[in-house]
Amino acid sequence: MVCLRTLCALCGEVALRIEAQEEVWPLKELFRISRGSRTEARVVVVTVSDGQYAGRGEGVLQQLLTPGAARNALDCALWDLEAKRSDKRVWELANIPIVPEVETSFTISLDTPERMATSAKANSNRPILKLKLGGDKLDLQRVEAVREAAPVSRLLIDANESWSPEHYRKIVPTLKELGVELIEQPFPADADEVLGTLDHQVPVCADESCHTTVDLPQLKNRYEAINVKLDKSGGLTEALRLCERARESGFKLLFGCMVCTSLGIAPARLLASTADYVDLDGPLLLASDREHGLSYQNGKIGMPAGDLWG
Repeated sequence: MVCLRTLCALCGEVALRIEAQEEVWPLKELFRISRGSRTEARVVVVTVSDGQYAGRGEGVLQQLLTPGAARNALDCALWDLEAKRSDKRVWELANIPIVPEVETSFTISLDTPERMATSAKANSNRPILKLKLGGDKLDLQRVEAVREAAPVSRLLIDANESWSPEHYRKIVPTLKELGVELIEQPFPADADEVLGTLDHQVPVCADESCHTTVDLPQLKNRYEAINVKLDKSGGLTEALRLCERARESGFKLLFGCMVCTSLGIAPARLLASTADYVDLDGPLLLASDREHGLSYQNGKIGMPAGDLWG
């Protein structure tokens, strides 16, 4: 771990010490999407201390090119600190309704149809599979192979901005027949206006096109759902606002994540109690998780322990 920054800040009349450290977490296996592949997760952990209590938050380091992940780590550390100071859990402080378990999808990395089918068969007991697609001629074969290997699992797909309108028109009718329930970010965020002209036989979810509440107005008539990620929104505080405004605007909610540890998932897990879809499987892709990690059992995620966060 490398210390990135140590500083002192004033919060009211209390001096806070803020530290940021980089951590590297190896993955179980190569993880690939349309934009590239990786073998490790690089995160930054922010610790905020008042001298008696300390709170932590995690952001995915590759996202620090934008301010969202940096704010996320700091914002969640402050929530964690306040929970420890008040001897309450974060969901009590924020008045978030919770349930003991939520059902999450499990991601099948982009690969050949045969390899994705092998992965799907090994995970066919999971209730929901999310398939990474690449915008090429193999996409339909990938989904067909996975459907055959995991006939009972519900299917979501994530194109990571890789499709063209022609590709969309060609494969969406068959995707519907294969039981795909949701298509995530088919087009680049700067070219998604075409969604307003296309038939949505399968609901479409915004990911890269939606970061904060500012983005919501332009998403109407393009998307049926939005993917709320704390690394995009800048933390739990803005995510709470985003969820409220999105519901008011009629959007369904998917709660997603980057590849990260349970510390990064814990705040999103609270919000996921009211989700339409949950995609919080980041720790399952790691070779190992941090101490006091979240419980993943039978495709469901339990509540975070206080020793982990919040």
